[in-house]
Amino acid sequence: MRQSSDLSPLYRASIGFDRLFEVLRAALEQTAEPAWPYYDILKYSDDRYRLRMAVPGFTDADLEVTQSDNVLSVKGRRSDDGEGEFLYRSLPQEDFERRFELAEYVKVTGAELANGLLTISLVRELPEAMRPRRLQIQTGGGTGPARITSEKQAA
Repeated sequence: MRQSSDLSPLYRASIGFDRLFEVLRAALEQTAEPAWPYYDILKYSDDRYRLRMAVPGFTDADLEVTQSDNVLSVKGRRSDDGEGEFLYRSLPQEDFERRFELAEYVKVTGAELANGLLTISLVRELPEAMRPRRLQIQTGGGTGPARITSEKQAA
């Protein structure tokens, strides 16, 4: 039996984390997800990711990749090809939809289908105001505390 998770103490003690708590609640209350289609999530650097999904037999016309707000959705809708009567079928043929929660500022930069693998490239693009800055320390000449001015560091 699955218990409902009470996250109210987190809401009382924090401000601005509503989306994070909703993702956490959904993960805690999540029912078993279908195992197919199989996928891998690869991290290439702090800001670059790839999602590889096995979609054998699907064409690019059968697949739809969309990003709305912070959700990446991959849908597969196979059209009837009328190949004939199958005597045995073990390759998955059913339609599917997979959803992935994306962190803030993560954007889809491309999707490619080759050899039954759908590869979706993602990158995190921080706004200039949120990028790390190098602070330059100036001496005060002994007449008071040192002043700190900000100087943008080249990315």
